[in-house]
Amino acid sequence: MISVIQAVIIGLVQGLTELFPISSLGHSVILPVVLGWHINQNASNYLTFLVATHLATAIALLLFFWGDWVKIVQGLIRSLKARGIDRDDTYAKLGWLLVVGTVPAGILGLLLQKELTKLFASARVAAFFLIINGVVLFMAERLHKRNKNKHSIDSQSDKRLAKTLSWSNSVGVGVIQSFALIPGISRSGASMAGGIFYGLNNEDAARFSFLLATPIIGAAALLKIPQLFTSSMSSMRLAAIIGSIGAGIAAYLSVKFLVKYFQTKTLYPFAVYCIIAGILVSLYLMIK
Repeated sequence: MISVIQAVIIGLVQGLTELFPISSLGHSVILPVVLGWHINQNASNYLTFLVATHLATAIALLLFFWGDWVKIVQGLIRSLKARGIDRDDTYAKLGWLLVVGTVPAGILGLLLQKELTKLFASARVAAFFLIINGVVLFMAERLHKRNKNKHSIDSQSDKRLAKTLSWSNSVGVGVIQSFALIPGISRSGASMAGGIFYGLNNEDAARFSFLLATPIIGAAALLKIPQLFTSSMSSMRLAAIIGSIGAGIAAYLSVKFLVKYFQTKTLYPFAVYCIIAGILVSLYLMIK
């Protein structure tokens, strides 16, 4: 059982940490332990509850980038009709880059998610990988500083994305973000780090990460959301709905903030947070 208060807190934290590069799965594993909540995190009901909050996050992303997704879908349709991608068709190229980036993460997620979640779903392990996540963000920001003069001069982010990323680059970002199946590793952080590695600036890497998150999170959630309406979930259905509302609101406000933040700011604050939080949680669990 999850109380309404617990559902609200977990939902808000999930919506916030899914888009901030600080690992929503890691926080979902650590938070109940630190707060002393007796929740069986390997129980199918709890996992279904988390899936519901992820679906709300995907819906919030879709709504925020609705105009972009309309152009992307139109670009994909144009390319299918023409049986090719015009070199000046930014949204057709961007659409297929997102498709290519989604495939490896989707395959690896279907094959490995259950095993990795069971293997690493402990607060101690999540705290350790939260530290690793902070180190990765720090290294990505250092790489961004080194490559800052190599970026495209196009004023529109989508045009820069379409010109900078190759097909293999997009596959690489998709594979890198798959490491977020491990609690403590952030999906948005991993995909941003991958984008920066392949030459994107912080703004474009964040934008590509957020666009890539919509099909990844949405598809994964839709596959499992029917479980929410089974009889075994009847006692948690209200909590799942309330938690999802909190997650959706937090996700929408988060992406609205982060899109502006990464136009001028760095990954360093998130790196510092992950390292400090991971160390503090590790120490707390040692002396508990």
